[in-house]
Amino acid sequence: MRRRKTAIFFLILGISLIALAVALNIGWILLNLREVALMIFGIVFFALIITGLVLNTIFLLREIKRNEQQDAFLNAMTHELKTPIASIKLYLETLKTRNVQEEKKREFYDIMLADSNRLLNTVEMVLQASRTKEKNRLLNVSDIDLEVLLKETVEIVKSRHDLSEEVIKLVTPSKHIVISGDYAELQSVFINLLDNAVKYSAENPKIFVRLKNSRDDKAEIFIKDNGIGLETNEMKRIFKRFYRVANLSTQKKKGTGLGLFIVQSIIKKHGGKIRVDSEGEGKGSTFIVQLPK
Repeated sequence: MRRRKTAIFFLILGISLIALAVALNIGWILLNLREVALMIFGIVFFALIITGLVLNTIFLLREIKRNEQQDAFLNAMTHELKTPIASIKLYLETLKTRNVQEEKKREFYDIMLADSNRLLNTVEMVLQASRTKEKNRLLNVSDIDLEVLLKETVEIVKSRHDLSEEVIKLVTPSKHIVISGDYAELQSVFINLLDNAVKYSAENPKIFVRLKNSRDDKAEIFIKDNGIGLETNEMKRIFKRFYRVANLSTQKKKGTGLGLFIVQSIIKKHGGKIRVDSEGEGKGSTFIVQLPK
């Protein structure tokens, strides 16, 4: 809160200085019309002052936005860590203080395992975000059959969200597409994209995954959903660190704002590209991943 108040103070100060500089310069020019040389010098000096103040204001606006995103991230992270820990603690206390039937015990164990997996996934996401800064970090490179990778990933997501077979449809070409890359990292990319497709879809999600060769002989993976969709101005921002879409439909969805940032970082590290297409809010999204062979 203190950082935000400080940033707002300097923002107001910058705007006030700009207004004062404009007023003083106009008055000075009007009083010294005959002093052409001094007028030119004053205009140049004025331009430098204004440029500095504008840059200062832009910097402050960016800092305010960055601080708000970081605060949102900390709130989301606190929730993502606290909720499963509180749940596990509750079930452990119940098992310790009460005589629980064997069937209920198994149910409690399953819930605690799910919560611990959620906790581990959150921690791993933060660790992955920190590792994206390590540009020289070596990948465990191997030849990857993308059809095999995608089929395994689809099954993981179906199991994680308890989805029926028809929810996620995978289409692959008759000829296998093989690329070089880190299997675990690329799998985390597609798990993240499919998790988002399920998370931000309608009550009855329909997800279409297609693998194909592009015209320039690269591998392309399309992941299309029937979810909340994106406005045009959101399409580039969603890959930024801590950014979350400002949509009423997403406010009930918990997240850290790191997922797509990590996805883009891993794909870039593999020499690939990712983009998103959407016709607007409520019309679903299509993520297109392009990877070199």
